[in-house]
Amino acid sequence: MKRIDERDIIFSRANYQRGSKCYEDYYLRNPEKKELDDSLRSRPDLCEEGTMTYNEINSKMANCAFEFLSDIDHLCEKDVVSEKIKVDSKTITKRLKGLAKQYGVSVVGVTKLKESHKYTHRGRKESSYGDEVNLNHKYAIVFGCEMDKEMINRSPMVSEVIETTKCYVDVSIVGMILSYFIRSLGYDARNHMNANYLVMPVLLAQDAGLGEIGRNTILTNKDYGSRLRLGVVTTDLELELDEPADFGLEDFCNMCKKCSFNCPSHSLSNETKTSSDGTYNWGIDVDSCYTKWRYLGTDCGMCISACPFSQNLETIKNSTTFKDNPELIQRALDEFKKKFGSRVFVPGNPSWLR
Repeated sequence: MKRIDERDIIFSRANYQRGSKCYEDYYLRNPEKKELDDSLRSRPDLCEEGTMTYNEINSKMANCAFEFLSDIDHLCEKDVVSEKIKVDSKTITKRLKGLAKQYGVSVVGVTKLKESHKYTHRGRKESSYGDEVNLNHKYAIVFGCEMDKEMINRSPMVSEVIETTKCYVDVSIVGMILSYFIRSLGYDARNHMNANYLVMPVLLAQDAGLGEIGRNTILTNKDYGSRLRLGVVTTDLELELDEPADFGLEDFCNMCKKCSFNCPSHSLSNETKTSSDGTYNWGIDVDSCYTKWRYLGTDCGMCISACPFSQNLETIKNSTTFKDNPELIQRALDEFKKKFGSRVFVPGNPSWLR
């Protein structure tokens, strides 16, 4: 798999301010993206006044979470604080997973770190813009915190972005604790969190057995659907590996298409695309998706709530796999339709946000 340059992702591009070195360098090399990106920067940012969902009180709940994450960002990398303590890989893996669960994660797994998991260059911050990513860790601990179903079902309203930012905070704190703990044992570790990633969490999560990547291009877990916010800690500490999961999501997504039909920007394809090796390759138009975010003022979330796996359906809970089983898939889709109709969106806010 070809590695991705973080300078090219939409979140990086949206931050390049006119006149900065990042701006001049990036659009000298990518002039075709300049017009769209200038248009995006002229719009209000997420949770800001002028967006469709803005609320002068509630929108600040999400913004303050991002401010807090920015304040702790510098703690992702620190020096190892002791001589190496000899540990057994099986035992320490069990303890790290237990510690992560103690701090509230819903799922956790371990995988080997591959070159394809890493960005080629950094792009989110001007201070590190263009730096090559050189990460020599061997393992990645990947974990996810469940986002509250009722909050996510109010997508694309402010309730949704309050919940996603809350879980960004949750996984960032868990990552800090795990990385601090590993360094205290004498091994190097790095927390990868919001706007400070050297790796791509979704790819790592799939390889660590946390779920599969479906049509909405988001990691989908059998129990929590797409309602997981992911965190990653990489390390040179020897760990026990987990195996990728396969519960037939590709077959399910091939029939379902609810995320693409509910996408307000039509950014998800209704077609079934395959890559050169014959596997499914779901795609997303990131430019139109993020443009809709800036209009809405939230990170939308409608493809998350529209996913039947996100809705605790009895058919899904009581089934092991949907692979090569169109009748079972149809039964789950019928249950979804009976429960929600054509959409999941629930208007209004929880009582505490009113």
